[in-house]
Amino acid sequence: MSWEQSIGEVEARFEELSSKLADPALLADQQAYQQFAKQHSSIAEVVEKYRSWKRVVSQIDEARGLLDESDPEMVEMATEEIESLTADRDRLAEEIRVLLLPVDPADEKGAVLEIRAGTGGDEATLFAAEIFRMYCKYAEGHAWSIEVTTRNDSEAGGIKELIALVKGRRVYSRLKYESGVHRVQRVPKTESQGRVHTSAVTVAVLPEADEVDVQVDETELRVDTYCSSGPGGQSVNTTYSAVRITHLPTGLVVTCQDEKSQIKNRKKALQVLRSRLYEIERHKQHSEQAQQRRAMVRTGDRSEKIRTYNFPEMRITDHRIGLKVHQLTQVLDGDLDVLIEPLTTAQQADELAAQAA
Repeated sequence: MSWEQSIGEVEARFEELSSKLADPALLADQQAYQQFAKQHSSIAEVVEKYRSWKRVVSQIDEARGLLDESDPEMVEMATEEIESLTADRDRLAEEIRVLLLPVDPADEKGAVLEIRAGTGGDEATLFAAEIFRMYCKYAEGHAWSIEVTTRNDSEAGGIKELIALVKGRRVYSRLKYESGVHRVQRVPKTESQGRVHTSAVTVAVLPEADEVDVQVDETELRVDTYCSSGPGGQSVNTTYSAVRITHLPTGLVVTCQDEKSQIKNRKKALQVLRSRLYEIERHKQHSEQAQQRRAMVRTGDRSEKIRTYNFPEMRITDHRIGLKVHQLTQVLDGDLDVLIEPLTTAQQADELAAQAA
């Protein structure tokens, strides 16, 4: 099916939804109204682009009618207009094709962010802290919130392991390309001879799952409580507020001790557990799809080296698409879009090529 046929069906659905939303009787059922409004909003952009495309096509036809004029100046003006309009038509068609690509249902979700120091000792933990700061700055710029559920600091002031819930609009759609090994090349502060060391940090980004996505059977859980450790005052080591949940069928273990309340820690731990179970199921589905076509930009593989941060040259290299940018300071200060946008574009191009194959 060509995109013109596909968009025709989308436009018909848009008109149907517009009629439903204009019906005063629907306001009595707010749940249905919100459901239809959400569907209407989700396809409004592509319908608007399609209508712009149709207007441009009509203008091209009108301009072509002027090519038979006897006035040379009129013909020249029409030729120039056709050239400009044709460029607009092709640009709109490409944008429509992208908007018609299948949408990952997880894109609208929040995310579970997991950061762990890898090879490199204290230097790796220090870079893990910088990576977390980078995501915090990026989240701040998008009005997202970050709630830390687990944090294990190193004696050097870095982070050995951190798990956080990132909430906001389309969090997963922006952060899903961050999963993998982030390698750093620089001279550590503890290096007296000025030698460049290579360290690594592992990042995993999982779509946040709620009870609708994953239902967890309480009988399949082992819940242990214990005294929290680390900063938090006198009650930390005397109150059994920390929670460790083990999912018996898979062996997954999640801990949370960030809150003083055992109930709150249990709730957060369950959120992380659901997200991990949700990602396992998504990975199974993606593995089946990968057998049919090879994806250019891979996501979710935490063993894959995806990016190198080279401090001596102030350069960041994304190995998945061969992207190199000399904006290391800006990226670590939260300007991640300079990396995320090209990855998104590459993914879309790969999906378009797969559709055309």
